[in-house]
Amino acid sequence: MRTIRNLILFLLVSVGRSVAQDAVQDMDISAHDESNQATQNISDMSGMRDQTMSMKSHSLIDLLQQHATSGTDAEPDSTPLEMLMTTKGNWKFMFHGEAFLNDIQQSGPRGGDKLFSTNWLMPMAQRKLGNGTLTLRTMLSFEPATISQRRYPELFQQGETAYGLPIVDGQHPHDFFMELAALYDYQLGEKTMLSFYVAPVGDPAMGPVAYPHRPSASEDPIAPLGHHLQDSTHIADDVITAGITHRSVRLEASGFHGREPNESRWSIQSGQIDSWSTRLTVNPGQDWSFQYSISQLHSPEALAPNEDLRRMTASLMYNRPIHEGNWASMLLWGRNQSLSDGNIGNGYLLESTLRFHRKNYAWTRIENVDRTNELLLGETALPSGFVERYFTRVQAYTAGYDRDIFRLPHLSTAVGGQFTWYGVPDTLKSTYSSHPVGVVVFFRVRPH
Repeated sequence: MRTIRNLILFLLVSVGRSVAQDAVQDMDISAHDESNQATQNISDMSGMRDQTMSMKSHSLIDLLQQHATSGTDAEPDSTPLEMLMTTKGNWKFMFHGEAFLNDIQQSGPRGGDKLFSTNWLMPMAQRKLGNGTLTLRTMLSFEPATISQRRYPELFQQGETAYGLPIVDGQHPHDFFMELAALYDYQLGEKTMLSFYVAPVGDPAMGPVAYPHRPSASEDPIAPLGHHLQDSTHIADDVITAGITHRSVRLEASGFHGREPNESRWSIQSGQIDSWSTRLTVNPGQDWSFQYSISQLHSPEALAPNEDLRRMTASLMYNRPIHEGNWASMLLWGRNQSLSDGNIGNGYLLESTLRFHRKNYAWTRIENVDRTNELLLGETALPSGFVERYFTRVQAYTAGYDRDIFRLPHLSTAVGGQFTWYGVPDTLKSTYSSHPVGVVVFFRVRPH
């Protein structure tokens, strides 16, 4: 995998030079792609300047060729996409991302407060190559610098470590390198496409679109409680994926390194390919997307190095364009099963975001998630012989609103907030109180 990693890094650095020299002068185009024959018309777009392009898909193959999310994830064909775009010769350069400046306040004995930023940036380059399309993409996050103490407060959250201790009631930051990837889509015919994905850091074919990138969670800056049951593999090391798409059906398989990122969030990590996943995606209509995936993860948690997991997820996404807006929703189930003792945990999520009158967003997220006995210990060293087990379930209910306030060149800004209240089981009321709540207010910036 070292050779693959060096090759991808070389390609990305080479394209980065072109971006540095050309994109700053030419990044005048705000895009939404309405016709999305992007891959077939790349050579025809080199003369486009100073105009708005609209990006919209008419089929699953069109959607996948955009590669607007991490990995090889799919959304409903009608999902809108906003990004900055320019062309230079045979190359098309794109950029999108977002940044939130958040202040969180939580009640109860375990509640915390913090000012922090969640953020990610995705530069991408694409061109025709033979009978297919080559895409080079990176995704970066400055959360290792904008989230202090390696965590931000989030009641009932679990997963990964900080300073060698389990993170409890908190969420870890993303790595600086969220993705470094090369993708190639080869047209076998008008309605059939073969795809390859290679990434020293990337997203294997597992789960739905990860929460930072899906439109149903576009305005929520906080990770779902079910993250480590559903989509935590969106940052994995040494990923190789192959997939075939025919009409509205896609089948993929991935090999990757199963250990979750360590606490060194600025570095590129590596390991042997020891885990696998496979995913079936079906887009039965313009507004719908369904996926089912299964994976086997080798030693994902640093504090339980001898434990392997089997993870399954299923999700249904719905997107509906409306007058001066859009409505995106998702229903998601994820399950972890320990291959050591058979212990099973489930997480269920329903989230929905409505954009209306162009500048307004309202959203909700509802979760019902199994939690382990690490909650009882808090952020302390695990006792000798400790066995982590799912033992109870909590609920979280979130409602939020934000509004675009002004626009800078190629940027939209918004202010907003959300309120979360929790359903606490009797076994945890003495630790968390009966009715803990959390409030987040934020300022958001996004390319437009």
